[in-house]
Formats: sequence, structure tokens, C-alpha cells
Amino acid sequence: MGMKLRVAYQPSQRASVCPYRLFDEHAHEIDWANAFLDAQRVRQLSLRSLRIYAYDLLHFARWAQQTALEVPLQITDSVLLEYVRHQLDRQPPPTPQTVNHRLGVLRCLYRFHQGCEIPPGHAHFSSAYTTRSPLGYGRPGRGVAAGLRLQETRRVVVPLSADQVATFWNSFRTFRDLAVVGLMLLDGLRSCEVLGLRLEDLHIADRQMLVQGKGNRQRLLQSFQNSKTFPQPKNEERLAGQGAGNPACSRLSRWLLGPSTSARVPKEPAKSRLQPRLTAPLFLQDRFLSTKLCGINR
Repeated sequence: MGMKLRVAYQPSQRASVCPYRLFDEHAHEIDWANAFLDAQRVRQLSLRSLRIYAYDLLHFARWAQQTALEVPLQITDSVLLEYVRHQLDRQPPPTPQTVNHRLGVLRCLYRFHQGCEIPPGHAHFSSAYTTRSPLGYGRPGRGVAAGLRLQETRRVVVPLSADQVATFWNSFRTFRDLAVVGLMLLDGLRSCEVLGLRLEDLHIADRQMLVQGKGNRQRLLQSFQNSKTFPQPKNEERLAGQGAGNPACSRLSRWLLGPSTSARVPKEPAKSRLQPRLTAPLFLQDRFLSTKLCGINR
């Protein structure tokens, strides 16, 4: 019977040590995995990325333990093929994106320990792709990428109907809801960036905010200026009552939407016609996604 492997979160005083560690049933560290995680910690990857890497390595380590595989010396494309078959035979099978991410982590692991790419073994995989000319014109080139990779289905963004958009706007009841949606939709913040905002990150006089993004990267953003296009809450009394108990949310919402938020309550919900700015968030520049979020018929 194989040993039980696990991932444990152990914060360390040393900033160069990854807090996520792989252990066996005797509480001994798995050196090949933890050394790789420490190297990614030195690269200043975020804790979320390190956690995903750790669980990807744990999944592979459990499978390699059943097959008596010596990691990472015996990793080849043939081994990766058997590993992918093992994943696809499980019910429910993982998505192609999950499988490809695990394969990418294993290739990084092999390059870290061996200093070269994974050898083909008995199986050879290659996929062709087109490349553009460096000058931007002319015939497209053709490249070949080696290594096993699953075909990923492309997602089609289906726009929301006008009734669905109206229902979405009418669901706001608190200053917190207005602040979260306004920061994500109008300023392009991610959900984790909104959750990480602190009151001292708001520069109210300059209408700016300091955002801690992915990879601990900071950026300074301007707040959304045109507050007239942002739908107002349906129930002013309930909004004011709930906002009074949370000064941080009230202050953030009023700073985001303007000083006269509670005075501008329409008699009936107006249809949203948000127009992307020249410096609009990246996802608002996408035709299908902006249509889905804003209900704009183009």
C-alpha cells in the first residue's frame, strides 16, 4: 500500500521559502517538489499560483507513486501520455485546461531539475501553428510545437438579454454592491483586487486608488468620472440605512459614483447604456463581452 501524500501550509520566517510544502505520511518533505516550489517563490509568484502548483505536483506525485516512477529522472512524453490517460479515465474527467496546466507544470519541473526539455520516449507529439511576419504583412509562417497537449474548446460568449440586464441592475441594495460592481465593471478590477482594497488605498483628493494586482504588482488607477451612466439603487432608504452602518462601503461608493449618490435616485430603473472610454478596461474592449455585461446591441 502506497504512502499518503499531502500538501500543508506552513508559513516561514524566510521570504524565499514557499509556504506550501509536500509531505509523505511520515511528515518527511518531498525534496524534488519542494525545491521547485521554493524556486517559484524566489521568482515572486503569488501565493495563489504557488498553491495551484503544489496541488498539481501532489496529483502527479500520487500517480507516480502507484507506478513506482522515479521523479523527475524518468519523466518522458510516454510517461505523460499514460498520466493523461489516467486522468481522462476518471469520472468525472478533468477539463482540458486543467490537464494542460498540469502538463505545463511538469515541463517546468523537468527543466528546473534537468536543464532541458522532456525527452520523447516511445511517443512523439507535435502540433503545427501559424506565425505572423515580424513586419506585420506577408505570408504567415508555420511553426511546430513539440509535446503532448489536449485540444481546448473555445468558449462562445452569449450576450445577456435586456430583461436579464435590467434584473441585474435592479438587484443592488447596498453601498457594498454598488462599490464592488462599479470597481469591477467600470475600472476593470478583478474580484481578488476588490477584496484586497483598503481604505488607505483610496486617494480621494486625486480620485485615484492603489490596486494590488496579480503577482503582487501594484498599479495606480483613476476612478470612473462619468457617474451619470451608472445605474442608481432602486431603494434609496434601504441603501442609506445599510450604508450608514458601514462607513467604508459608503465612503467608497460615494467616492466612486460622486458626492450626490443618494440624491440621484430615478423614479424607475433606467436602461444601462454604458459607453466604453478610450482607456476602458481590457474586457470592455471585447465586443462580445462588453455586449454581455452592458447590454449594448451593436
